[in-house]
Amino acid sequence: MSHPQLPWRILLTGPPQCGKTTVIKKVVMSYSGQCVGFYTEEVRRHGRRLGFEIITLNGRRGWLSHVDFPGPPRVGKYGVDLKSLHRLALPALTLSAGVDLVIIDEIGKMECLSPQFIAAVERLWFAPVPMLMTVADRGGGFSQQVKTWPGALLIPVTPSNRNELPTEILRRLASPPRLP
Repeated sequence: MSHPQLPWRILLTGPPQCGKTTVIKKVVMSYSGQCVGFYTEEVRRHGRRLGFEIITLNGRRGWLSHVDFPGPPRVGKYGVDLKSLHRLALPALTLSAGVDLVIIDEIGKMECLSPQFIAAVERLWFAPVPMLMTVADRGGGFSQQVKTWPGALLIPVTPSNRNELPTEILRRLASPPRLP
C-alpha cells in the first residue's frame, strides 16, 4: 500500500547518553514554529540515577519511572508510572490549529508499555505534521518497528555529530522531504 508523501519523520537514534534529548531540546529552543510533545530527562541525586521525568513542551512535568516505584510494570530497576505517562504525554501529543512540529522523546521500552502511547504514535505518523522523535538504537518491539515505517529518516547521534545536528534538523524541517 502506498502512502502520499509524508512530512518529515526524523528519528534520532543512538545509545543511552549520546545526546539525543539534548539535540531535541536545542531544536525546540531554535524552532520558529509551534511544537507539541514532550521529552524525558534522567533524574540523578548524589551521582545515582533515580529515574526519569516526563516534561511536556508546555511545562508540565512528572515521573515516568523511579527506582522506588514498586511496579508492575518495571523496566530494569525502574517501576514505570503509566498513569503519569497518560496524564502528561498523551495530552501533549494532541494536534491543534497552528501546530507544525510534534516532538516525542522517546519511543522506548517504558513508553511502549502503554498501548495508548503506541496508538498515539501510530495516529500521528500519518498526520500532516512533521515529527522529530528519539528511539533507542537497540531492543525490539514497537520501538524497532517504527524505524521501518514509511518516511522514517534514521539519524544516529554520535559525539562527533551531535553539536551540528540541531542546525541540520532545522534546515530539513524548513523544506519538504523529497521522494526516494
